[in-house]
Order: sequence, then structure tokens, then C-alpha cells
Amino acid sequence: MLKYQQTADEIERYIEQHELKQGDKLPILEELIRQFAVSKTTMTKSLELLERKGVIFQVRGSGIFVRKTNRTGYIRLFSTQGFKQNLVGHTIESTVLALEPIAATDNIAKNLGIEAGETVYYVKRIRYIDSKILCLEESYYRQSIVPYLNREIVEQSIFEYLETALQLNIGFSDMYMHVGKLSAESAHHLDLTEGDPGLTIETVFHLTNGRPFDYSVITYHYEHSHFVVQANGLYL
Repeated sequence: MLKYQQTADEIERYIEQHELKQGDKLPILEELIRQFAVSKTTMTKSLELLERKGVIFQVRGSGIFVRKTNRTGYIRLFSTQGFKQNLVGHTIESTVLALEPIAATDNIAKNLGIEAGETVYYVKRIRYIDSKILCLEESYYRQSIVPYLNREIVEQSIFEYLETALQLNIGFSDMYMHVGKLSAESAHHLDLTEGDPGLTIETVFHLTNGRPFDYSVITYHYEHSHFVVQANGLYL
């Protein structure tokens, strides 16, 4: 994790620990630089990152303010963070249905920018929020970038493992969303009925250097999943 990303995480923890609310003012820039012991350049990049993530907003001449959604349990759609970081205050658990190295199909290879047949880790999980089924998740990790996964890791937060243990710098993602009717298999895992509505999001996650490392297909339980989009700026 880069220094500015680490600092951004520390500022988020500071906001949570001090129970700051929407509109609360953070210390001025110079004080933040002293408090977190970083350069002005690093702090500026950290604040820009937090602003893009919808954690803060800055008003020229007035200061830096906390920006929070006023509804808990909502997933930020355009976030590269995992569920545990995205849904702070909620219990996120997983049931692992599959974990194995497989040969990438043409579709997997296309999304990960690799050759068909290259080895990827296949992970299939049911994710829960506060003991309710949240989604069915199928993910494919490039083994050349993620050389090792075990059941203990995938039962927790894979992204936390990637950032802390493997020191990978997660950068950006491309998301493709569509709504349709659940297949019999998906409905079974989600404890729903075949033909019920389901939102499926395909996401390709990249490192900061642009290399794709994870292709995930997540189908959400329509009764237990809620989303928020935090937009910056007004476009007409």
C-alpha cells in the first residue's frame, strides 16, 4: 500500500474513532500534516483520494468536512474496497463453496488479460451481512499475482490479505451491471426462487500499475442488498 493510501485509511479510522458525522469539520491541512507525520504532497493526495471515495468534501477557504451517507448497510457501488471495509459496523461472514486452481476459460482470460489455460484461483462464496444472505460471489485471481490462497483466508477478507500480507496496491476497477432472473443454481445458493430478480455485477479489479488481478461475478440477494452512489460534481 502506498503512503498516501495508508494515510487515507488512517484518516478514515480517525473519523470513525471520533464518531464524526456528516458536516463535522476536520483539522486544517497543516494540523493534519503534523498529526499524521506526512508531507504536504502525501496529505494532499490522501485527501483527494478520500474525496473521490465520498468520505470528505473540501470547501475552498472554509476547510475539510466529513461526508457520510445517512443510511447504514449500503454498499458503495464505485468502491474498490472489500465488504468488510465498505460495510463498517456490520458483521460480514462467508461460507466457502469452492477454492481451487483452475485453467482460465476464454472468458476469464479475456477479462484478466491473460492467455486461456493460464492458472487462476477460483473462489466461490456465499457472503452474509448480519447473518442474512447478501450475495453469491465467484472470483478468479491470477495465480501469477496471487500465488497462494487457503480456506482461512477466503473465509475472511481476501482484499485485506492482498493488501497486508502480499503488499499489493489495489488501484481501480471496471464494473458491468445487469438485472435478470435468477437461475436455479443461483436461487438455491441465495435461498430464493428460480426466476426471482437478481442484480449481477461483473468487476475486473486492477492494481495501481494497471494489471488486472481479479475478475469477480457477484449476484446479490434482492431483499438484503442496498447500494449508494456518491457523486462528485454536477454534470448536465
